[in-house]
Amino acid sequence: MILLQVRQLSKYFGADLILSNIKLEIQSKDRIALVGKNGAGKSTLLKIIAGEMSYDSGEIIKPKDVTIGYLAQDSGLTSTMSIWDEMLTVFTSLQAMEKELRTMEWQMGDPEVMNDKKRYEKLLKDYDVLQETFKEKGGYQYEAEIRSVLHGLHFSEYDYYSTPVQSLSGGQRTRLALGKMLLTKPDLLILDEPTNHLDMDTLTWLEQYLQGYPGAILLVSHDRYFLDKVVTQVYELSRTTIKKYIGNYSKYLQQKAGDLEREWKLYEKQQEEVAKLKDFIQRNIARASTTKRAQSRRKQLEKMERMEKPTGEEKSASFSFRIERQSGNEVLSAENIAVGYDKEPIIRNIHFRITRGDSIALVGPNGIGKSTLLKAIVGTLSPQNGQFRYGSNVQIGYYDQNQAHLSSNKHVLDELWDEYPLKSEKEIRTVLGNFLFSGDDVLKPVSALSGGEKARLALAKLMMQNANFLILDEPTNHLDLDSKEVLENALIHYPGTILFVSHDRYFINRIATKVYELTKDGITEYLGDYDYYIAKKAEMLELGRLALEEKQSQKNSTDKQTYEQEKEAKKLERQRKRRIEEIETEIAQLEESIANIEQQLCEPSVYEDFQKAQQLTKENEEMKEKLETLLAEWEVLHTSQ
Repeated sequence: MILLQVRQLSKYFGADLILSNIKLEIQSKDRIALVGKNGAGKSTLLKIIAGEMSYDSGEIIKPKDVTIGYLAQDSGLTSTMSIWDEMLTVFTSLQAMEKELRTMEWQMGDPEVMNDKKRYEKLLKDYDVLQETFKEKGGYQYEAEIRSVLHGLHFSEYDYYSTPVQSLSGGQRTRLALGKMLLTKPDLLILDEPTNHLDMDTLTWLEQYLQGYPGAILLVSHDRYFLDKVVTQVYELSRTTIKKYIGNYSKYLQQKAGDLEREWKLYEKQQEEVAKLKDFIQRNIARASTTKRAQSRRKQLEKMERMEKPTGEEKSASFSFRIERQSGNEVLSAENIAVGYDKEPIIRNIHFRITRGDSIALVGPNGIGKSTLLKAIVGTLSPQNGQFRYGSNVQIGYYDQNQAHLSSNKHVLDELWDEYPLKSEKEIRTVLGNFLFSGDDVLKPVSALSGGEKARLALAKLMMQNANFLILDEPTNHLDLDSKEVLENALIHYPGTILFVSHDRYFINRIATKVYELTKDGITEYLGDYDYYIAKKAEMLELGRLALEEKQSQKNSTDKQTYEQEKEAKKLERQRKRRIEEIETEIAQLEESIANIEQQLCEPSVYEDFQKAQQLTKENEEMKEKLETLLAEWEVLHTSQ
């Protein structure tokens, strides 16, 4: 089923054409990524499709009953309610149905209603219809869905029922807005940078959730690993136009490169043919014996449909990292480091050793202290315990994800030139040009730059340092997909040592030779990229589980008391499972009996007999009460395993 079509859509901002002749089609269960450079118009197109922005020409065709959910970048929730109450607002219609069902149940026990045959019969029919609708719309499971989403987005550490939304950080409110949008389950889910503020565990959960999402998805994301896992179609926005590719992000890159290569070959082949025709015409047009042939070739040339020269890539940043001098083999070692902002350290027991040529990814959940550790290494924060030992000739270049070292009151040109006053203006402009700052762009105040522009300026300053040890804190934040690839290639060919923090798993896979996992207990080293780290971690968890089982088994053989405890635990587990089975059987019987009675209550011979109807209604209510008690017990038994 086609959910939405965009036909010949165009959009201007003033006199500037942003989108031109855009064609896009979304069908049920499509998984579509919209990619392109920063400023290409991706967010603009999402807003237009979502109905948040107007367009100048073209049309958007959508059936009236198709629902659209749109989540803009960093659109955090603003609410005075608790986390739980805010999530419940998604299901107000179900709550209203539930309330109406309870009212109808009370009415069915009212003697006045029961004595009115027609009224009672209509009430039963209405109740049956409403109950079925309530069930179909997820009335018996919406609270479980809320808990599942909140758990997946890492809100389990909070008391859902008492924590107000307004007490959460900006990133947490953005995550909560994402969770609320997922719970609404629109036919078309439009997400603009949904992976912002998510750690790796949450990203993995979101990937799995979206893979099983019942509707269609249209999204913009700079997380290439995420795109590879989720999408099956890619639309590329470039030079105001759009082009469709089938497959995930990696397949899109392959197809795009293949298309460009084919276009160049066809263009070059035609150019050769044109050159030959022109040469033949020039040599033969004046000769009487060959002039007719030359005229024929001229007509052939005039009728030829000329191919346009392939446009290839839009202008990209171009840079590389060099070093002034090589460091010693030992670059940095940490001995029993503890770091924090108050008396109580955030991280402790940190030991590691970095040697020349290492490219190390520092990973761990949000808030564990990754950026704090980097700040301690570069000297902006003093360790509370232990010491760092730096090798000979180590020169550190530090990239701060918050760009705190940029001066907001300076112009772009002065930001770089003040650091390197001995360079000529031409040299500084050349460097800035390589980072896509050209013409009057270099006279912009730093405060007026976008996130992506600030990131490129910070990278330009970093490149100028020629440091042999790069420490990078989220270097791919704010960069578009193309700039990320340029940065990756520059770091791959960098002759120095790298320690970096990143949530970009695709970036980690390309750059890292080692992964350091930071936990509250210290650092664990993995000798490989991100995929190796994930596989090795899973393997270690499995080995740990087997070792624990073996240890437990050995202990049981020598410790009778432990054996008896385990035996008792297994006995209790069997009893728990048996009780669950008994409850499920009773629930099935009760539901069947309730349905039976409700069927009987619809029969004239019953509802005409007031006493019999009253007795059946009473039995029905008693069974429903017992059913609720059993369901509560069933839930407790399930959560206690």
